[in-house]
Amino acid sequence: MKTNLVLTGLTGCGKTTLGRQLSKMLNMGFIDTDEDIVELYGPINHLFEKGETYFRDIESRRVKILSQHSNTVISTGGGVILRPSNMEALKKDGLVFYLTRPVEEIMATADPSERPLLKDGVQALARLHRDRKPLYLKYCDHVVQSSDIERALSEIIARWNQRS
Repeated sequence: MKTNLVLTGLTGCGKTTLGRQLSKMLNMGFIDTDEDIVELYGPINHLFEKGETYFRDIESRRVKILSQHSNTVISTGGGVILRPSNMEALKKDGLVFYLTRPVEEIMATADPSERPLLKDGVQALARLHRDRKPLYLKYCDHVVQSSDIERALSEIIARWNQRS
């Protein structure tokens, strides 16, 4: 049986918010891969200044380590799906949820200064969504619309409790 609950999706779709609540509701640990990286390496926007590949290499190293936890909700960075090795590690012991939320909602609520990939506006985020959606769908076990937090929590918990 899978012991980790993994949240994927675009930046700003609610992975961290839902992850924290799920960990409390399910009495599980919580890890946010971006927060882990910031704690160890500094702000993500500074890491991106050295290039996206530099950041993705760090992210992959951390995902490999963090995915070995058990009984943990893991909130991932939006680009974690770009490397198959990340998703193989996360899926090994994790049930993967793809959180979806309209791009316009994300832009209305997210702070671009904290999210490097939002600095170029709604068109860039829409392009990112279009490019990444096939990967999110490829690797997820379940798709959950995350605009309504309470509904998303209920759906994720129901699917988590049905896992085999």
